[in-house]
Parts: sequence; C-alpha cells; structure tokens
Amino acid sequence: MPGIEKLLMGILRYRVNTRWKLLEQFQRVKNNPEPTSVFFTCIDSRVLATKFMDSQVGDNFVVRSAGNLIPHACNFSYETATTEAGALELGCIVNGVKHVVVCGHSDCKAMNLLYSMRNEVHIKEGGPLQLWMKRHGTASLEKFKLLTPENEYKGPVPYQTARKFEAYIDPENRFNLEDKLSQVNCLQQLQNIASYPFLKDLITRQEVKLHAMWFDIYTGEVFMFSRTQQKFIEINDQNINHLLHDAYRKVETIPLAEQRRK
Repeated sequence: MPGIEKLLMGILRYRVNTRWKLLEQFQRVKNNPEPTSVFFTCIDSRVLATKFMDSQVGDNFVVRSAGNLIPHACNFSYETATTEAGALELGCIVNGVKHVVVCGHSDCKAMNLLYSMRNEVHIKEGGPLQLWMKRHGTASLEKFKLLTPENEYKGPVPYQTARKFEAYIDPENRFNLEDKLSQVNCLQQLQNIASYPFLKDLITRQEVKLHAMWFDIYTGEVFMFSRTQQKFIEINDQNINHLLHDAYRKVETIPLAEQRRK
C-alpha cells in the first residue's frame, strides 16, 4: 500500500484494535507519569525503540535525530539551540528522570554518510544532513581514528563523563567499519551529554546515570555498553544481572571542583 494510504489505514486499525488499550494507560498515568529514561536514538524508520524495549505509555521520553547525535555544550547558544539539550533539561531537571540512554544501530545511514565524509569534514558546505553530521559528528570521527590495523580496529578508545573510561569496539569483529563508527559515536554522545553544566552535578553525584545501547537491525539483538567489561554486550538472560549491577554500581568520580579546573 503506497504513500499516505498506508498511514491512514494504520490509524483506522489502531482505532479498532489498540486505542482502547492506550486509553486505559493514559488514564493511569495522566496526572503522575514516571518515565524511566530520556532515550536518544536515530530517526531511521527501522529502529522501533518502543518495540524492542516493550515500553508503554509514560515510560520514556524518546528523542530522535539523524545519527542519534547530541550536540556538545560548546555548540549550544541562542542561535544554535537544538531540541536535544531541551529534552535533557525537561527530562532530568524538570521531571527528575535518573537515566539517559543513547541508542545507536547497525547500518545507520547517517553514520555511513559520516564515514564517507571522514576526509572532508573540514569543508563547511553541503546539504542540511551533511552539515549536521560534520558539525556534531567530527568528535566521533576523531575517536574512530584510534581504531587502527595495529589494534585490529578494536581500540581502546578513551571517553570522559563523570570519570574516564575506555571502550573496546566490537572486539569479536562481528561488524563492518561503519558499524564500529556507530558504536564509537554512541559512546561519544555520553561525553557530549556530560558537557552540559545543568547536568554535571547530577552526573558527578551519580543521581543521573548515562548508558549506551546499540541495536542490530539484522538480528534484532540489543547490546548495552558494560563499563566493567569495556565493551557492548548482548542483553540476554545470561548477561542481565551483570548489566543491572554495572548500571547501578557506585564508582569513584572526579571531584566537581577538579573537573572545573580541567
């Protein structure tokens, strides 16, 4: 079914099959929603985050952008304000959300484009998508350069949020270079999120926690970055307890005054 007809017929099916179920959920959460996360992911039509999270009404603030990019605070001003920083403030400051997730994915067309432009990101011209990727994806490309033939394109790659950590990218070598860039980029967004002054105290006190996930659109598997294992690992029955422990564990952080001196 081509074009707008598919969308409209879908709405008709929703009215018959789904609407009444959602109305019950709306009634339960309308005055007191308790979202679990601010969840950043890509605009790719193949990434149905609410499906693979099995989430319901009121569970998450979902923010989508090309390449699941969150601009660094140094790029934020009145003239360059974007929705990503506003979503962080709305979720974490206004609504007290404790978890921020960035979820990348395989065969990301935005990451494929960024990879293809890796030798020309300094050229400040192009269409809207190219300029978005050049402006906000360059830091990911710089980290990606640390994957070399000498280390079998695994890294480690250093990052800094409330504390420094390292990541080994796809050490089993399951994915191509563009997908490796996508994982590097996913972790870079955590560093970008931590750059916002209104979040720094909360992140340092571990009252807001940052997580990276990655979705393989060809197998349907979802991965989460483990800071103790220093890599993305599959979310499954065997790994769930480790991932929960990893997500909630208290870690030694750099004192805020020292961060500011840096």
